[in-house]
Amino acid sequence: MITIGEITGVHGVKGYVKIRSFAESSDIFATGIPFFLNSTDKEGKWYNIISATPHKKGIIILFEGVTRDIAETLVGKSISVSKDALPELEDDTYYWEDLTGLRVVDINWGYLGVIDHIISTGSNDVFVVKSSNTSKQIGKALQNKEILIPALSWIVLSVDLDNFTMTVDLPEGLKE
Repeated sequence: MITIGEITGVHGVKGYVKIRSFAESSDIFATGIPFFLNSTDKEGKWYNIISATPHKKGIIILFEGVTRDIAETLVGKSISVSKDALPELEDDTYYWEDLTGLRVVDINWGYLGVIDHIISTGSNDVFVVKSSNTSKQIGKALQNKEILIPALSWIVLSVDLDNFTMTVDLPEGLKE
């Protein structure tokens, strides 16, 4: 399962919900694909989309069987989809959930920490790496801190999902 968005509010009186999408394209929110709506306790339910329309910075969706009253209970829930229902990715393209938790190793400094989460900035994503005292090779200034690493091809040298490792070459300004 891949989390592709979250419900941020209701829209109108017919049961439409507002979605903040984590996907690059709103095309994934198509009819015929079942979506799993759940909260942090991971209890949830499968729904099918009747209608999906881009709206401002998000998407307005009507799920089958959802009335206005039900829609109000869905606010705050995440939207997930089976990985099998997603389009095949291009080379060197990854789902955020596959990258979260990877160990990050710099070619000069060694182990930096683990990708905690990813921020979308519009121009490029940024990996938030949590370092620790076990990161002996990095300077004391970076220990127990967050390191922000831009997702740029000249910085991120490789991603090895099988070994849960991302190899980077941090520019001087990010090492201080």
